[in-house]
Amino acid sequence: MRSKVVTRRQVLLSSLAAPALARAFGDASRFIPAVAQHGGAWDVRASGLRRLAWELQRRTSVETVLEARAFPLDSPRLFELPFLYLSSDRELPAFTPAQVENLRRFLTFGGFLFADANDGSSGSGFDASFRREMARVLPQVPARPLPANHVVFKSFFLLDTAPGRVLTSAQLDAWTIGKRAAVLYSQNDVMGALARDESGAFEFDVSPGGERQREYATRLALNVAMYALCLDYKDDGVHLLEIMKRRR
Repeated sequence: MRSKVVTRRQVLLSSLAAPALARAFGDASRFIPAVAQHGGAWDVRASGLRRLAWELQRRTSVETVLEARAFPLDSPRLFELPFLYLSSDRELPAFTPAQVENLRRFLTFGGFLFADANDGSSGSGFDASFRREMARVLPQVPARPLPANHVVFKSFFLLDTAPGRVLTSAQLDAWTIGKRAAVLYSQNDVMGALARDESGAFEFDVSPGGERQREYATRLALNVAMYALCLDYKDDGVHLLEIMKRRR
C-alpha cells in the first residue's frame, strides 16, 4: 500500500518537471534515501541515511533502496523524489540562483525536504546558513515550531519528543505550504544518531540520553520518512488502531 503512495507522489512531481522522460519500473516504487548535493560538505551523514532505509524496510512494509543517492539541488530529477535530505556539519555556502529556483519549485509542487544540522548548531554554522537560504527559497513562508500534535509525531510511532545525536532544540521547525509541512528541520543531528561506521558500530555517542535517545531519534527519522511518503493521511483518527497495532 505505501509503495503505491510513493509512486503516485512521484508521478505528480514528475509531471510538473520538464521534460519528462520514460523510465523503467523498479526504483520508482521504492523509498530512495536521497541526499541533496550542494556546494559544501553534503554527504557527512550518508551512513545515517543508509541506516534509515534499512530500519524503514525492517520495521514497516515500505520497500527501500538501501544506498543513499545524491541529487544536485538544481537537478530536474528532484521532481521524482518524495523525500530529500539536506545537511552539513558546517556553514552552507550560498545556493546558486538555479538551485534556489529549482528547490522552490520542488517544494511548491509537493516535494518534501528534511534538513538536519549535523553540527548541532544554533544561531551559527549550519543553523544560521540554512535559515538564510530558506529565506531565499521560500521568502513568503516563515519557519514556525512544529506543533506537538502534528501528524509527523504519529505517522508511524507515537512520539512526544524530537531528539537526535544531541538535544540543541526541543522541537522541529517547519516551513508550511498550505496545510503541508514542505520542510522539516532539526537542529539535533538526527542522522548522526543513526550513522554507523564500516564495522557496523555507531559512529557517534548520543547525548545526553544515550541509547534510549538514539532509539527515539531512529523512531523520529522513520516518522519523518513516513510523513514524506504519506503526508497527512494518518491525521484521521481512523488510523490510530493500525498505529497502535504496529507499535506492539
